[in-house]
Amino acid sequence: MECQEEKPIIYTMENKPIVTCAGDQGLFTSLYTSLAQQLPREPMEWRRTYGRAPKMIHLEANFVQFKEELLPKDGNKALLTFPFLHIYWTDCCDTEAYKSTVKEDMMRWQNSLRTHGSADWVIIVVETNDTKKKNKTNILPRSSIVDKIRSDFCNKQNDRCVVLSDPLKDSSRSQESWNSLLLKLRTLLLMSFTKNLGRFEDDMRTLREKRTQPGWSFCEYFMVQEELAFVFEMLQQFEDALVQYDELDALFTQYVLNFGAGDTANWLGSFCAPVNNWSGLLLRRPIDMEKRDGIQRGEASLLDLRSYLFSRQCTLLIFLLRPWEVTQRALELLHNCVQELRLLEVSVVEGALDCWVFLSCLEVLHRIEGCCDQAQLAANCSHTVGLWAYATDKLKSLGELCGLVSEKGPTSEDLNRTVDLLAGLGDERPETVSSLQSPYKKLKEALSSVEAFERHYLELSHAAMEMYRAISRLRSARLVGKSLAEFYMKKGDPEKAEAFLQEALKSYVSEGWSLPVTHTRKQIAECQKLLGRTEDYFQTSALLAGDANLTMEERKHFCQEILTFAGKSEDQSDKVTLSMGVFSQLTRLQFQPATASVHSGAVLQVEINLRCLMPVSVHIQQLAASIHFDLERAGTNGRSKGAARQTIPGTVEFSHDTSSAGPSSSSGGPPLELEEIQDRSPTDNSLNSTGVVCKNTHLVMRLPESISPPDTPNCVSPPAVTLKEGAQMLKVQDVTLEPGNNSITFTAPSGQPGTYTLRQLFATVGQVQFVLPHIYPSVQYEVYSQEPQLTVEPLSEPLLAGLSQMVKFTLLTGHYTVKKGDALQLSNIDTMPILPSTSCSARISNPTGELVGESALSIQSSEKVTSISLPATPPYHTLEFQLEVLCIIPSGSDHPPNERLTNGEVRHRPRSYSHPDTPMTAIDQRMSIDCPWSIYSTLLALTFYIPFKTKHSLLSAGNRKYIQLESLNTKTQQLLCSKHSLFCLWEVRWQDDLPSCLQCVFSTNFSPLKQDVSAFKPFQYQFQLERVTTLYSVRAEILPPAGEQNCRSGFLCGLEVCITRLTEPAEGEIAEDSKTDTEGLKTAKLMYEVADSSSNWAVCGKSSGMVSMPMTADATHKVQIEVMPLFAGHLPFPKIKVLKYLPHTAAVAIQPDPDSCVENDSLSLLDKALDDGGDTASIRSRGSVHSVGSGDQQQRGVAMPRLEPFSPGQVFNHIHTQQVLVLPATDDHIMEVNAT
Repeated sequence: MECQEEKPIIYTMENKPIVTCAGDQGLFTSLYTSLAQQLPREPMEWRRTYGRAPKMIHLEANFVQFKEELLPKDGNKALLTFPFLHIYWTDCCDTEAYKSTVKEDMMRWQNSLRTHGSADWVIIVVETNDTKKKNKTNILPRSSIVDKIRSDFCNKQNDRCVVLSDPLKDSSRSQESWNSLLLKLRTLLLMSFTKNLGRFEDDMRTLREKRTQPGWSFCEYFMVQEELAFVFEMLQQFEDALVQYDELDALFTQYVLNFGAGDTANWLGSFCAPVNNWSGLLLRRPIDMEKRDGIQRGEASLLDLRSYLFSRQCTLLIFLLRPWEVTQRALELLHNCVQELRLLEVSVVEGALDCWVFLSCLEVLHRIEGCCDQAQLAANCSHTVGLWAYATDKLKSLGELCGLVSEKGPTSEDLNRTVDLLAGLGDERPETVSSLQSPYKKLKEALSSVEAFERHYLELSHAAMEMYRAISRLRSARLVGKSLAEFYMKKGDPEKAEAFLQEALKSYVSEGWSLPVTHTRKQIAECQKLLGRTEDYFQTSALLAGDANLTMEERKHFCQEILTFAGKSEDQSDKVTLSMGVFSQLTRLQFQPATASVHSGAVLQVEINLRCLMPVSVHIQQLAASIHFDLERAGTNGRSKGAARQTIPGTVEFSHDTSSAGPSSSSGGPPLELEEIQDRSPTDNSLNSTGVVCKNTHLVMRLPESISPPDTPNCVSPPAVTLKEGAQMLKVQDVTLEPGNNSITFTAPSGQPGTYTLRQLFATVGQVQFVLPHIYPSVQYEVYSQEPQLTVEPLSEPLLAGLSQMVKFTLLTGHYTVKKGDALQLSNIDTMPILPSTSCSARISNPTGELVGESALSIQSSEKVTSISLPATPPYHTLEFQLEVLCIIPSGSDHPPNERLTNGEVRHRPRSYSHPDTPMTAIDQRMSIDCPWSIYSTLLALTFYIPFKTKHSLLSAGNRKYIQLESLNTKTQQLLCSKHSLFCLWEVRWQDDLPSCLQCVFSTNFSPLKQDVSAFKPFQYQFQLERVTTLYSVRAEILPPAGEQNCRSGFLCGLEVCITRLTEPAEGEIAEDSKTDTEGLKTAKLMYEVADSSSNWAVCGKSSGMVSMPMTADATHKVQIEVMPLFAGHLPFPKIKVLKYLPHTAAVAIQPDPDSCVENDSLSLLDKALDDGGDTASIRSRGSVHSVGSGDQQQRGVAMPRLEPFSPGQVFNHIHTQQVLVLPATDDHIMEVNAT
């Protein structure tokens, strides 16, 4: 019986909730098939306690015959054998039969249930038409059998009696009856589940809370919570079942961690027993009953508990279609078990744990392969590769332990150890006996011989590397390769080992892992030494000699290896070329002079700083640097090359990587962003654990696939470099480099002009030559050949015309040697003579600016040439001397460019001009100099500024004329400071008729302060005046509105404009402006315009018009215009402009500005209106409009009517200073105040 009861536990997927059936067994048997098929068809919503989310489940049941033995006894907490529902079946419709037999049977059934506390029951009455007809005479008149049963057994639970009508018929009534019955059974089953599972969980929770009490056993609690997991699995709620096992896993793990921290539990003693069996995980059974029984008896070891727990988790995860989570959990389990055995101090045979891990890895992989196809395995190899690598590592450990890796093979002691390990595996499990590739057979075969072990190890290693490469985890692949290299080293095959080590080294170097780099280099050096590759071995030895991660003894050992070889016989065939970067680092290079540019033949020194990486002093026979000479970039012109020399740095700093790696070297990765994390207890906030997490792991661990690994000497040895005979080099002999920084000075060749580039650096130590193949950044210096240069510059800025000024002549001799008798020939200029001087000396200085000599100059002047004899001067020196010059101020007024004269001609700009950087007028004086080193003349220019800026203007007061000059006044002596102005005023009077043009000359003496005036020529200013006669006068009067004495704002007023001719027309004016009218009088047409730019007045009606003025003295024309004052107060008069109107028949004297023309569409109207002598207000002006018509037409030579302003003084306006009083408008409520 016990085996029959445990059978559902073994095959958990066949377990179903138990439902007992009492009563008519024949009736139940006839309905069993339909009931078992229809019950799980419809899902039911299962609402659980404690706020857990509801779930839809399909209910199944295991219907068994009712026996009192199936009812739970007191203290029995087994849920799998617990009957969740009890059904009594009957189809009795006869009253007598009910009273005699059925009622008594029901009472016995209910009494049994009540005795065992089972309240989940239901009575099903099956009604058919046949039974009703047969017993029709015995039916009670007022009540049925169902009513009788409900009254006898279901007084308060009428729903516990269900009627099933015609169950075997295919009718709607039968189907409806079936649906009602099935719904009732599902509801009662769910209610029973909820009630009994809730009670079971409460009991389990109570038991868990007693875990701190003495005598509490984890194994007993394990069986209780697993019972709950079995129930969830029975209901196909695999996620909830998995949660139960995860909680058990976490609880046990916490106890183990507490044990390691000193908090022990008594029940842990059974798990601290020595491990006697290490057969690995067993995942091919739903339940490993052997291990479960051991847990139930409290005799299971730690590995047994972990194996059983993981096997159950694996089964549920596969049911949940999450096989890849199995691999992840398996890897965590294997690592954690190793640590837990150490924490619990469990005694384990050496190598037993490696066997258990190896077998477990392969068992998990075989289990996953059994539920996935090859395509899925290939696509998800990232989940399984960790197990492959872990199994490889453990197999290697077993091989080393059993002597299967050494060259000599296993010893007798190794064989005995192998036998003990295989004995601990026990017999092979029945599930894997027929499998040829079972983990058990693989391990046993691998440990049986050296050849078998090598085959299995290589197979696993290459499989793991291929998987890592397939998922782009190259670091992990190279780590497996490094382990494989260690295997080959122990097997005595260094050639295969070096290939894997070099691959791993590339990864470590590119990512900056210094300690792995050091360790791998030591292994590579061992391989290279065994293979006899001398150059590669010394290359690696030099790297290790300068590696700070090694001890000083190790570094000295590798350095001595190199020095011992270097001191051998000088046989050219035995010479070895190594990289300079492994021996020393170029940190700094400095030129003296710092400009890194000298003239040919000068001394240039190069100082380099080398940081020696060797742990001891090293004597160098020769240190040299090769130089590349570029003749095409040789400098010949001093000024142009002087600008280029500024771009060459005099000091070059080298970083550690670029000095040897060149421009392709990549910089280090991003810095680590570390953050502390703490795990505190939620109850008392005590610190449980602390750690450090990297926040930017995705950046630090990212593999720079797009960047090629740096071409450093750490990976590849540089090629041998042969020196060409006769090549220019920097050399120094017999240098001793001390550990650390060293300074070496070279003298650079500078004989031939050009650009010299340092390309390579060589250090010769006996038979070993260290080479720096590329010096980066590029280092250059320049040797130039400079042509002589002569410059002239003033001693003080600016140079003033009219005053004697000192100018400095500077001669840079360049490559030319100034001999005694060489002279400069200066061509004399009338406007800038060179003043004689009794004492004039020349200063000679070297390239550094130091004065080396001073000599008197001999100056001889003739009518056309001034000769200056130069003293003897060496090449690349500077000769300086000073001369006194005088620039004569030109006479004449200043006019802007393209200023037009009155006759229409363009005035040409004189030699003087206005400089944009200063308000003074500038004069350029050019001189020609003949030099002895050139057949061509040198042209030099000096810019002088006229110290006076003079302007004149014509002022009028009626017919009286005044000339005003802005510069000086008429005092006998006046001090004039910078940016000061003086004004002079003269009245012009004439006796006879005034000429059309007046020529004027203004002259004044000047001198600097406290100097004699007689030593300086007078300053003259010439100008001319034209058309100075006043032709017209303009008067105006503003009349208030009718009935008012004063003007008021907002009211129209009258503006009366009176234009009067003052003089008779001149001869030229008659020919140009006049027109004869019908009466024979000469008339001139004038244009007037009234405008107010200050917005004080509003012009109402016409604002402009034409006037035909008779050309006789005192001829007058008046014009009436309506204006409105906008503000109150003393307002100035509106502005009145008078212009000349020239008809289209008049000659074009001045080319008009197109922008000042009136639009073309008003030409015909305007011309007609003007010819008729009428007034118009339609003339549109833009600013000061002087012409009418299209600019394009005028430019094509078509004569168009135009407006032309009068010359200054020809029209005298009397209203410029007139004002009129304007009163405010009458308003009792609003007062406007205008403050200005």
